Amino acid sequence: MWIGWIEFDIRLGDVHSLKEKRSIVRPIVAELQRRFALAAAETDSVDLYRRAGIGGSLVSIDRRHVVEVLDSVERFMAARPEIELLSAHRHLSSSDDDEQDELPFS
Repeated sequence: MWIGWIEFDIRLGDVHSLKEKRSIVRPIVAELQRRFALAAAETDSVDLYRRAGIGGSLVSIDRRHVVEVLDSVERFMAARPEIELLSAHRHLSSSDDDEQDELPFS
């Protein structure tokens, strides 16, 4: 079994309140869940209105599938016009403890 996760640090554009922030972040999280079938949530900077952390994870029997989904998720986030992607960090591990890969930001 392969487990992959990705976490994004993003900056929001012309946002002046937490309510405005949520109106941008919630649809992104929902779209990640719907389009890529992963568990996704706002994970960081919840009290800052111009920054957000969004994370997603998935499990698969196939390592290649996990990598392909994480690549697609990263492209999806980078293409969002309403956010600036500051960083992305991913991790891939196997249920066999000795097989772990740290995937670089691409």
